[in-house]
Amino acid sequence: MSRSILVLAPHTDDAELGCGGAIAKAVEAGDRVAVVAFSDAEQSLPAGSAPDRLHGEMRASLRVLGVSDDAIFIEKFPVRNFDRHRQAILDKMIEFRTRFAPDLVFAPAGQDVHQDHDAIHREALRAFRRSSIWCYELPWNQLSAETTGFIVLDERHVEAKFRALQCYESQVELDRPYFRKELIYGMATMRGVQAFSRYAEAFQALRTLA
Repeated sequence: MSRSILVLAPHTDDAELGCGGAIAKAVEAGDRVAVVAFSDAEQSLPAGSAPDRLHGEMRASLRVLGVSDDAIFIEKFPVRNFDRHRQAILDKMIEFRTRFAPDLVFAPAGQDVHQDHDAIHREALRAFRRSSIWCYELPWNQLSAETTGFIVLDERHVEAKFRALQCYESQVELDRPYFRKELIYGMATMRGVQAFSRYAEAFQALRTLA
């Protein structure tokens, strides 16, 4: 039976970076996957870019993973100021909860020190108490990682994650290290060793409802 999966991304690209392989695997299995980015991260664009450049890049990226256009949502909360808008963010999450009734929610990990990621993590715990919640890792924002869940991946899922991330040409142009192939495959390989498989993604499994 297919599941309803909702991925909460603070900014465009966080969903793919944190759980792009899991998204590709879920879509392949017939699950219904929706992704919402709470900010279009306009401030993260190279000088001279069109303000909506990351909108197109996110949609192109998620298409590579198999997510349909009508399941991709981009909000406009200001980067590094989510704390000032926590109630509005919670209200938006409740809208998505009502719309998708997710069986599984992916959100940033509790150890993530980025202020926007922390706000999405905390509000997700309030909004989705009746769903399974697995929190993805973004190691460059974490001093530690609580890896209590793993999703085993095949090479095609890791390759799809890499190809999806290359759609973020604005970020590749800025030479963000976490878009490099060696890091994407290296993380998947390391987590695969822990999961006794070739590749995997690791999660902080806060709640699992079977």
